[in-house]
Amino acid sequence: MFLKENIVLAIAGLKSNKMRAFLTMLGIIIGIGSVIAIVSIGDAVTNNVSDTMAGLGANNIYVYVAPNDNDSIYGQMSGSGSSDKIDDSDLLTMDQINQVQKKFSNEISEIAVYDTGVGAGKVQDGHQYANVTVYGVNPGFGTVENVDVQKGRFLQDRDIDGSRRVAVVSDKLASNMFGSGTDPLGKKINVDTDNGVDSYTIVGVYKYVQQGMGGMGVADKDIRTTMYIPVTVAKETSENQNYSDFEIKLKNVNDTHAFTDRIKTYMQHLYANNSKYTCTAYNMENMLSSVTSMMNTISIAIAAIAAIALVVGGIGVMNIMLVSVTERTREIGTRKALGARSSYIRMQFITESVIICVIGGIIGIITGIGLAAVGVALLKMKLVISIPIIFISVGFSMLIGVFFGYYPAKKASQLDPIEALRYE
Repeated sequence: MFLKENIVLAIAGLKSNKMRAFLTMLGIIIGIGSVIAIVSIGDAVTNNVSDTMAGLGANNIYVYVAPNDNDSIYGQMSGSGSSDKIDDSDLLTMDQINQVQKKFSNEISEIAVYDTGVGAGKVQDGHQYANVTVYGVNPGFGTVENVDVQKGRFLQDRDIDGSRRVAVVSDKLASNMFGSGTDPLGKKINVDTDNGVDSYTIVGVYKYVQQGMGGMGVADKDIRTTMYIPVTVAKETSENQNYSDFEIKLKNVNDTHAFTDRIKTYMQHLYANNSKYTCTAYNMENMLSSVTSMMNTISIAIAAIAAIALVVGGIGVMNIMLVSVTERTREIGTRKALGARSSYIRMQFITESVIICVIGGIIGIITGIGLAAVGVALLKMKLVISIPIIFISVGFSMLIGVFFGYYPAKKASQLDPIEALRYE
């Protein structure tokens, strides 16, 4: 009953000074809103990165050639098309890659090899065009990289063996070049790259999926998608005929890390007589956990900086409560003269402070969710709202109300009733 009275009195006090109450809450609103927005956008980005990396194959193993003094997951990761500083004799031959698949056939599902030497270009026919990056790949690439072929087929062994001029293109390219009413299968396209103009026949169309933040701020028609051609065709213009890396898709292997170590040991043994280069391996799980940890740390750090606004808001609450005590000195004196205990007076002002902070916190949560929704919409990501953060925000608002409201409340409760009644 006593608490209910205090809440009613607090709300009545806020209604009588609406503008002052709102300005008092503003620091709390900005602080809570900032924290909610930053954490939500951070979670959305983290989830997007995780989903992207999972789509790339979180359990896949990446094997690559690296200098002997650079055995790290970041060394020589640019793809076989850009390995112009390595002699062909230092790279992996297709026979060696096939030997790996044969030796570990019980664990390996598919192996993907690729060549990016053809590079970026443009498919054009009159006014119709589409931007592409041309990858030379083997049939296993489609399975390893989860290429979702919606029409036709992916590349096959006969395409590789016969160096056929065929291509698997994205649905965006097909739409740009032929429109939605024309079947692109069997159509010929001309691709203009640094190596010249080449003609390919479309044998498959895959569903384009935006990876990470790629394509942001680019008109839909101008988005650059990947076009897959037989790796043997790509090697015709490549400086290196061998491979600097390949990717392994596993069967049901329980311990990816242990198998990665086995592959790494085997490949390093293969390169034991090479004084300049070695061949090593890693899996995406290592990078995924590192990236997630880094993103979470950044989000927490930024949220902590934003939370400084809460402290500023709390100081504003204390300031207004001190003003309120001064304005209501005669009221306090009257209540104490009529027998009100100091604890009642103290609780009244603490309740008022908590009400201010809780209302400000609720508005801040709504504001933060709104800002997060706008932010992730601009980033073209899925909104992620952390329920624990909302509860923590409300609890923190109440804590601020108690902490910064206690001193003014204590000052009010300690007023001498005689002096308070004389106050003008």
